[in-house]
Amino acid sequence: MDFALILVVLTGVTGFVWAVDSLFFRAKRLALVNVPGMSDAAVAQAGAAPAARDPVIVEYSKSFFPVILAVLVIRSFLFEPFTIPSSSMVPTLLIGDFILVNKYAYGLRLPVANTKIVSIGLPERGDVVVFRPPHKPNTNYVKRLVGMPGDEIAYFNNTLYINGVAIQSTPVGRYFGEGSNDESTGAELRTEDLLGVEHQILLAGNRMGIQNSWTVPEGHYFMVGDNRDNSEDSRVWGFVSEKSLVGRAEFVWMHWDWKIRGFVSWGRIGTSVE
Repeated sequence: MDFALILVVLTGVTGFVWAVDSLFFRAKRLALVNVPGMSDAAVAQAGAAPAARDPVIVEYSKSFFPVILAVLVIRSFLFEPFTIPSSSMVPTLLIGDFILVNKYAYGLRLPVANTKIVSIGLPERGDVVVFRPPHKPNTNYVKRLVGMPGDEIAYFNNTLYINGVAIQSTPVGRYFGEGSNDESTGAELRTEDLLGVEHQILLAGNRMGIQNSWTVPEGHYFMVGDNRDNSEDSRVWGFVSEKSLVGRAEFVWMHWDWKIRGFVSWGRIGTSVE
């Protein structure tokens, strides 16, 4: 279901109904009530007063149009909420996290068409990005941006290489998940320095993952999950086009682990995505 398309259609329909009524019909209804020389009693007896009431469809359009328009503008150009359905970004993002995504960080885009109309900023290495992958153009994914246009990316023996430089990571210990993220418990927790951007990753230890090297083409980016051995990312389906970017994940505004315990984790609310 394309929620953006639904919002655009509803905004257009309610706005059209309200505009047409205001231009062509409302004045006639009011004229029936305000008949010169007639008393209120005469107007009521003539049955003209009820005619001044807006039709139901117009009432609903006038009520809902401003609300739907505000939601469309905020969701399309400012912030949009997303949920995290998988463990590919553990420990940064957990299953059940509700995140808020900055939609203007990489430029303003038209809803549905996704055409950029205003350039504001560019993606940076280390950003946690929501995007639409090439093999599923109607599905939103969230991963970490590790490869910029022109970069040489390689992944061998659980080590990420960027332009021939091995990305250093420091062991922290073992990861202990909670709720639906218990499947990652026992993985090795490490702090990775992604050329100046520090964040935590997981290595399963019993899986080597995909071993290969790639050259990122112009206008594209290389995305990898922080749960390195449990992530379907650019190592599997390739590069992400700039036009497929949705926005930058900013913070967790809610965490609800409905699959296992059905509880709200208050401690994660307000957590910055870094």
